[in-house]
Amino acid sequence: MNRQNILITGASSGLGYTMAKMYAAQGKNLALCARRVERLEELREEIAKTYPAVKVFVRPLDVNDHDQVFAVFKAFAEDLGQLDRVIVNAGMGKGASLGTGYFHANKQTAITNFVSAIAQCEAALELFRAQNHGHLVTISSVSAVRGLRRAMTVYAASKAALSNLTEGIRVDLLGTPIKATTIHPGFIRSELNEKVRTVPFIVDTEKGCKAILKAIDKEGANYYVPSWPWELMSRLMRIAPIRILKKMS
Repeated sequence: MNRQNILITGASSGLGYTMAKMYAAQGKNLALCARRVERLEELREEIAKTYPAVKVFVRPLDVNDHDQVFAVFKAFAEDLGQLDRVIVNAGMGKGASLGTGYFHANKQTAITNFVSAIAQCEAALELFRAQNHGHLVTISSVSAVRGLRRAMTVYAASKAALSNLTEGIRVDLLGTPIKATTIHPGFIRSELNEKVRTVPFIVDTEKGCKAILKAIDKEGANYYVPSWPWELMSRLMRIAPIRILKKMS
């Protein structure tokens, strides 16, 4: 199916920003939202100059304002007539080992990555059920496969919850024209990890987003991207002893 009208949350930077540019190059119409609306407006102007036929609508959105999520998604659907694909991309990676005084940061990550993802999925699926078609995409993480330590503990747990949430949605929608896909990126350079220097197998944002878009277009269940080495790594992580997990995070 041609997914012409695409909504991306967290589109002001990182993966969301680059995915938006790549979809514009494909001639897709875009609904872009994030807290930093000025970045979105700059992106809209850039796309308008390069791809004048592409429709781009932007709105400010803090995904932790759950009432606003529903209002913004509905407004975008009215702008474009309908939404064909919604990419739940907004997320964060703050945190530290539990019990070390960073509960506020861990809580913020858990709410943003999971509770606020529920709001986004609810808002998207309300629209999809009404129009009886659509493609929901959630951006999880390879870290969802196993529990990890330090700053990754709550982040990995929140992404595991998101992956399971999306699987439940797939079960619920089985046999309908509405699809749900989970993308599990490996290490892709973005604002989320720009201060981390030594990361194994990391790829730049453009290469990572090309792999993400290729996987999304297949509209299957789960993808680990880039496929090399993360499809293999995800299998190894599932059976790795806990001492190996300690070295990985």
